[in-house]
Amino acid sequence: MNIPNRITVSRVLLIPVFVLLMLVDFGWGQMTVLGATMPIEHFVGAMIFIIASITDWVDGYYARKYNLVTNMGKFLDPLADKLLVSAAFILLVELGTAPAWVVIIIISREFAVTGLRLILAGGGEVVAANQLGKIKTWAQIVAISALLLDNIFFTMFSIPFADIALYVALFFTVWSGADYFYLNRRVLLDSK
Repeated sequence: MNIPNRITVSRVLLIPVFVLLMLVDFGWGQMTVLGATMPIEHFVGAMIFIIASITDWVDGYYARKYNLVTNMGKFLDPLADKLLVSAAFILLVELGTAPAWVVIIIISREFAVTGLRLILAGGGEVVAANQLGKIKTWAQIVAISALLLDNIFFTMFSIPFADIALYVALFFTVWSGADYFYLNRRVLLDSK
């Protein structure tokens, strides 16, 4: 369990804290920042989500810089991302901020790719996320952050950035999923 893997595990451990803050009204009141009004619990929860998301970059950078890339890290890192992002998207549906159909497509893609990863792992292959998968992850993180923060910065200008970001994330989610299956189609085609 090297340092990058510990950082990845810390990301998973922040998920329950994030969920708790988004769902429980602790009575901390409301706050308005740059035209966006939200419960303070949601602001703190959004900050925890953003910090947890940044650890995705930190653990990858650290692992590559110090040659600490492991199969465990290749498995844990995308799993931690999927858990964090799925929890956030489900919360956004619960809060009435994201349409359920978009979240269903996004989470379905994550399950499908995870299933393919398991098939590959059964054959002894551990496939790290490619560049398109990383773009998908960051598009999702930007969309979730904007939605959690009630379109902060853009509300003053009446620009629906959070909604636009959500559909951009949906586009990259579908594209990267299709690409992942296309690149690994031999596993499905060779199945007997």
